[in-house]
Amino acid sequence: MHRGRSRRGVTTMPRVLFGVAALIVAMAATVRTSPIATDPLGDGCSDGYVIGPDDVLDVSVWGNTEISRTVPVRPDGRISLPLLNDIQAGGLSPMDLREALVKALTPYMADPSVSVLVREIHSIKVTVLGEVKTPGRYEIKDRATVLDVLAIAGGLTEFANRDAIAVLRREGGRNRRVRVDYGKLTSINGTNGDTVLNFCIKPGDVVVVP
Repeated sequence: MHRGRSRRGVTTMPRVLFGVAALIVAMAATVRTSPIATDPLGDGCSDGYVIGPDDVLDVSVWGNTEISRTVPVRPDGRISLPLLNDIQAGGLSPMDLREALVKALTPYMADPSVSVLVREIHSIKVTVLGEVKTPGRYEIKDRATVLDVLAIAGGLTEFANRDAIAVLRREGGRNRRVRVDYGKLTSINGTNGDTVLNFCIKPGDVVVVP
């Protein structure tokens, strides 16, 4: 009798795969269950870029090379600049941050001219676990939907349970589990009338494929 086969010769799941499946089920059980993903949070796609931790910004103040510099966004969402010390950048658009910097610099200089450019994007990180060909944590450089992320992870394996795919999302201090209807999502272009099924992933989301 060969390892990994039952007495009748039918291939069985190795013990290590049972362990992975049990871990995924345990994770899903710890969060609140939401209905099938029918437009769970709008479509999750924001209209514009929002600065996040680990992003790198070019801050330029015209006529002042001492303040102008390239700065990383810290895990707390702040950046450090001479004269101003810590400034909140996370959660703001580049234009919003520019306006905040102009306001902060006004007491020190007349009519400051400031520009904020995004040099590197590292804040949009998504984790994919379970029955995909390449599970792991991925940095996304642009807006990405559930299908996009599954494709980045190499697609589903033959053992994937397409009826139990879910997105785990931290929302308002609570964990939320959004079920994904993969069958509907991959048919009729991922829409159900006016309802969005192929919603966008947000930073920190975990896609679980049992």
